[in-house]
Amino acid sequence: MVAAEQVLDVEGHPCVVVDRAAMEYRVVTTDSEAVAQERRDTSFMSRIGRRPNTVTVRALYELSLVVERGESVGIIGRNGSGKSTLMKLISGQVRPSSGAVFASSTPIMLGVNAALMPDLSGHQNVVLGCLAMGMSRQEIDAKFASIVELCGLEDSIYLPMKSYSSGMASRLRFAIAASIDPEILLVDEALNTGDAQFGDRSKRRMDQLREQAGCVFLVSHSLDTITKMCTRVIWLDKGHLIMDGDPSETVKAYQDFTGQLAKGNNMSAAKIRDEARASLQMTEVLARSKMRRSRA
Repeated sequence: MVAAEQVLDVEGHPCVVVDRAAMEYRVVTTDSEAVAQERRDTSFMSRIGRRPNTVTVRALYELSLVVERGESVGIIGRNGSGKSTLMKLISGQVRPSSGAVFASSTPIMLGVNAALMPDLSGHQNVVLGCLAMGMSRQEIDAKFASIVELCGLEDSIYLPMKSYSSGMASRLRFAIAASIDPEILLVDEALNTGDAQFGDRSKRRMDQLREQAGCVFLVSHSLDTITKMCTRVIWLDKGHLIMDGDPSETVKAYQDFTGQLAKGNNMSAAKIRDEARASLQMTEVLARSKMRRSRA
């Protein structure tokens, strides 16, 4: 990866490959029992150099993905499931604790926390954001009208960002990030603006990106947005990859899972999750077996 690990520069390669990547952190805790349990579970040598009041938190367990050109991949899951961690690995913001991530070009990461200057106008933020992504002033001038059209801010583009609603700011972030025709675009919760017209415009823009031989990753709690905008959906839960497949099927399984949790039926929810994960693992086994036979 340009931003993460290594570049896939041979024509015909997929856009993104996540190869058995996992992510864990050492964090401070006041839970003495958790610290004691980790000491019991690990060897003396592995504890050398560690602070005594820290434990390992596994944000993402080992997973592998291959994302082809033209795909729009939705990522769903409960809070704390590893969605943003996976996006950070793909974007190159952090390196995996193990495994590797590869991409065909530098991914452009768009999130609701994207840094824009609140005291500057939307117009000035467009210029700064595009310059930061490597565009020239001539390119910015040529793209400006399309950026304003996509975000739908019209005359508000000349007002200070601090006067914008959260939805207006999110729309502007998306329009800036999507202005450079990135081959790989990562969108983290930036499309949940409640604006139907913007939803239509952003979907058309994402369709254009895919048609231009790129791929899109979208994290959203709006399952309707995921279903409409994605060609493939992966479901993460507590750092584990549970399901990877058709948007309607994956979203339905996730809704069944969360529906059972909402009713307090934890065992039924666990059964739905475990069956989905077992099906995924069986598919992976069959795929590896087919690959071995083809090589033979």
